[in-house]
Amino acid sequence: MEIFNDAFIAGCSALGAGIAMIAGMGPGIGQGYAAGQGTAAVGRNPGAKGSIMSTMILGQAVAETTGLYSLVIAILLLFVNPLI
Repeated sequence: MEIFNDAFIAGCSALGAGIAMIAGMGPGIGQGYAAGQGTAAVGRNPGAKGSIMSTMILGQAVAETTGLYSLVIAILLLFVNPLI
């Protein structure tokens, strides 16, 4: 029995894609926390709404890149199998 057959490689690719998507939880939690803190800051100082919101959106965009990179890695692992 050959250990590196097509089913084994496909299974490992699916497992790796699932592990890669765990990285999507971090940005979701971070963005929720940032939105909550931004809302609290606007509640304390409504006059600074513009600068608070722009800083919050920039921070959320930077945090989202981690989730997007993990999604790209997961898609590559699922659909690009050069060994099969």
